[in-house]
Amino acid sequence: MPSSAPPLRAVRALAAAIALVTSVSVLTGCGTSEPGSTADGKTVFRYQGATGQVSPFELADDLGYFSKIALRWVGDTTSGPANIQAAATNQVEFGSAFNGAVVKLIAGGAKVTSVLSSYGSDDQSFTGYFVRDDAGINSPRDLIGKKVGINTLGAHHEFVTREWLHQQGLSEKEIKQVELTVVPPANTEDALRKGQIDVGALGSVFRETAVERGGIRPLYTDKALFGTFDYGTYVFRNDYLAKNQEAVKDFVQGTARATRWLQVTPRDEAVARLTSIIEKRGRNENTGLLKYWRSSGIPVPGAVIAEKELQIWIDWLVRNGELKDGQLKATDLFTNKDNPYANGTYTPTSGPAGEVVAAK
Repeated sequence: MPSSAPPLRAVRALAAAIALVTSVSVLTGCGTSEPGSTADGKTVFRYQGATGQVSPFELADDLGYFSKIALRWVGDTTSGPANIQAAATNQVEFGSAFNGAVVKLIAGGAKVTSVLSSYGSDDQSFTGYFVRDDAGINSPRDLIGKKVGINTLGAHHEFVTREWLHQQGLSEKEIKQVELTVVPPANTEDALRKGQIDVGALGSVFRETAVERGGIRPLYTDKALFGTFDYGTYVFRNDYLAKNQEAVKDFVQGTARATRWLQVTPRDEAVARLTSIIEKRGRNENTGLLKYWRSSGIPVPGAVIAEKELQIWIDWLVRNGELKDGQLKATDLFTNKDNPYANGTYTPTSGPAGEVVAAK
């Protein structure tokens, strides 16, 4: 599940935050009920998935890492911000999004806490911002007046694009002249090749298949900008955390171990397992893209959250005038207490059952 904002975009971002807080209040007021337990006493966690993809928590379920919870798929999400909004408004028990969007959500009044990293960039998996070889775009200033295709406003792709332009020396006035255009990930490559956008954000299998076809090159990447980094987290509502501590602990430990399984398991074995999960769940999905799967994308063992992974976006929003200095403190927004790779249960270098693993 994986931008910025002055004047016009700031107004849009503020409007979105207000709408989100309003929807949180309205839906909470409607008293949306929690799903309860299974016949054998397991707490049911509703969640939104992604077509053709297996999330670490779905893998954890298949690997048998959960003992106190049962997952219930309620549909697929459209974006990270929509996913955490669904969590904040009690439509699902947890959601995952880019940490900048999580910070915005909390700044807008939502009572949620991050419990585990959910995605990032490692040496094999990252997002590239591609241009056509024949486009004549070679520098950040070449983007002034051009269109950059991203999956949603107010999330990872927008933050990274604006941060890159800022680091490359463009003024805020110049950055505002770079048009950010929402394009679904599945359509980004086609829009780029047809000239409907000048830059396209491509990650995961979409990057792999586009590069294979040739004719495009990355102008910048999130990995080049920040190095290997965890970019997103899973969040739960604070009231749910308080009432269901053991269930959430089970979710975190199992998902952390499944993430570690992906980090230490040979690629072919991992792809076979992911393919099997998609085939078994019967959602009429195409498994063909899994041959392009490269890694978990999470560089930190067991998806432990680091303070810097939230603080960097707090600082960014303060610099951009969307947060007051000191309004939020990163350490208040997350917890690692249930993660076995952070609380002393396992060493960071151990495998999914605490076993010693050979260094790669």
